[in-house]
Amino acid sequence: MRIHHLNCGTMCPVGGRLFDGSSHGMTAHLVCHCLLIQTEQGLVLVDTGFGVRDVRETRQRLSPLFVAMNRIQLREEDTALRAVERLGFQASDVRHIVATHLDFDHAGGIEDFPNATVHVFGRELEAARAQRRGFIASQRYRPRQWDEAVNWQAYEAGGEPWFGFEAVRDLKGLPPEILLVPLPGHTWGHCGVAVQGSSQSDGRRGEGGWLLLAGDAYFYHGEMDPQRPHCPPGMRAYQRLMEVDHAARIANQDRLRGLVRDHAGAVRVVCSHDRVELDRCR
Repeated sequence: MRIHHLNCGTMCPVGGRLFDGSSHGMTAHLVCHCLLIQTEQGLVLVDTGFGVRDVRETRQRLSPLFVAMNRIQLREEDTALRAVERLGFQASDVRHIVATHLDFDHAGGIEDFPNATVHVFGRELEAARAQRRGFIASQRYRPRQWDEAVNWQAYEAGGEPWFGFEAVRDLKGLPPEILLVPLPGHTWGHCGVAVQGSSQSDGRRGEGGWLLLAGDAYFYHGEMDPQRPHCPPGMRAYQRLMEVDHAARIANQDRLRGLVRDHAGAVRVVCSHDRVELDRCR
């Protein structure tokens, strides 16, 4: 397998380094880190960021609150579909989408790949479809981004653990080297996606045997520092705003730090919105 690291959306909230830890000036710079994996079963997208229709139909598909608060920079050239095309493929070549969760900044491109099967943790699909009670829940899940998708595969945890974490193995139609790793807290059915043995987009083998895209289990690379975990105050506040289970989210961050500390040579952990981590992967 071969993996490409994509940025499928940019957000520039006011706050600068108080939000992302590094930006100069008034605005921060957050990314939507997605993976495109070339496999013998076709192309696999891990998350989709914002989609083409989000760019063209913003008012109908996205929450005005989050568009304004996150200062989302909607550009069609940043979408997963256009990135796939730049690599010489077509939308029909994407056979599978594996979703860490169904928030607006992760699921917007699902409908750009109508032939793909969407793999998701069952609890997340249930929450997105039927548990949109409360202001944040009604704004984060945007059914118009994915209500035309017909090929869904929902899973529950079980089977052999992965480095001490629960894991969902044998995703239907996918190679066994791609797993779902439940990491609830940010949303009820939030997962990481683990990929084994992938080479980087330049053809070199990854640093370790596994790459874990931990989604929104954390937002800032400093949170994975085993000795001195830290996070800018703006980002910390945003995570608190978006969480559904504080205790579970914090516990999973601690477990991920343990994974980084104890298995750094075997697993590389990255999140979805940290520009520094995306640049390192690229």
